[in-house]
Amino acid sequence: MQTELSKKLGVEHALFGFTPFPAVAAAISRAGGFGVLGAVRYTAPDDLKRDLDWIEAHVDGMPYGLDVVMPAKKVEGVTEADVEAMIPEGHRQYVKDTLAKYGVPELAEGEASGWRITGWMEQVARNQLDVAFDYPIKLLANALGSPPADVIQRAHDQSVLVAALAGSARHARKHAEAGIDIVVAQGYEAGGHTGDIASMVLTPEVVEAVDPLPVLAAGGIGSGQQMAAALTLGAQGVWLGSIWLTVTEADMHSRALTRKLLAAGSGDTVRSRALTGKPARQLRTEWTDAWDDPNGPGTLPMPLQGLLVADAVSRIQRHEVEPLLGTPVGQIVGRMNSERSVQEVVDDLTRDFEKAVDRLNRIAGRSPE
Repeated sequence: MQTELSKKLGVEHALFGFTPFPAVAAAISRAGGFGVLGAVRYTAPDDLKRDLDWIEAHVDGMPYGLDVVMPAKKVEGVTEADVEAMIPEGHRQYVKDTLAKYGVPELAEGEASGWRITGWMEQVARNQLDVAFDYPIKLLANALGSPPADVIQRAHDQSVLVAALAGSARHARKHAEAGIDIVVAQGYEAGGHTGDIASMVLTPEVVEAVDPLPVLAAGGIGSGQQMAAALTLGAQGVWLGSIWLTVTEADMHSRALTRKLLAAGSGDTVRSRALTGKPARQLRTEWTDAWDDPNGPGTLPMPLQGLLVADAVSRIQRHEVEPLLGTPVGQIVGRMNSERSVQEVVDDLTRDFEKAVDRLNRIAGRSPE
């Protein structure tokens, strides 16, 4: 599965794997794809350095990248405490009441929330980059649009390609104007923050909008047939995230959550503002239902919602309260019905890709080579 972009990056398959787990990122690159480590949870630079050291030691010299979250607009002089003070008391009480309804225990004394909105602040991302640029990363991706101009220039000065996610052709054009190198067209089916346009429509629109920049197709992709379709639509590769959540190398810290993912169908996700305040596709749970309940207070805008629920989400995960337990995941979860290694996933994807290409050749009246 070679394209101009995969050849430029020196990988066997034009298959980009986004993951928060260093072991998964390294395994994707070793398997011939391109592993991309999600950095949003690394609020301490030393933690990121530790995991990049680990990847360097286990990637067998293959290329990999980093995904950061840098807001499109910077707000000066606003601290996390300032944002916390904006949260209405009624919303705080709703969280307490919901947790009490399901008997969710408190965190242990001294145990901090596992996820805070600080990972979304620009300075945190800049600190991450100060660490990352000491490593031979080949790609820097930003999940919230184009990075600031100085970051793009810094990456280019170090021969690092820059990618940005887009949910519409309009967003993609803005990325191209900003000087990025790769656009990730993220369809409605994707896990996490996503827009309103499905991949089958979005991918060719973005390809046309930013030509000749390479485009990666994302959202709802988890089979070789879908990868072949993406390339047929003009993409130069695929960007996969959800499918790695149930691989054996993933450190989910929750067997209950893994079981829920393996049992879920493609209709068991929902775009909800419950996690961050922006629509994000995730497993539908009684927690998301509570925030979508018209009798409830409704969600707050980003970043207030994320701060409001951070401790609650950590408590739910820590104590594995199954009715409330969820995670961002795309509609492809319906195909994630067994635990496999990264290598097995890549082998299945590439084998089915070849079969799909052979089928197209037969339809077109050409025998497979």
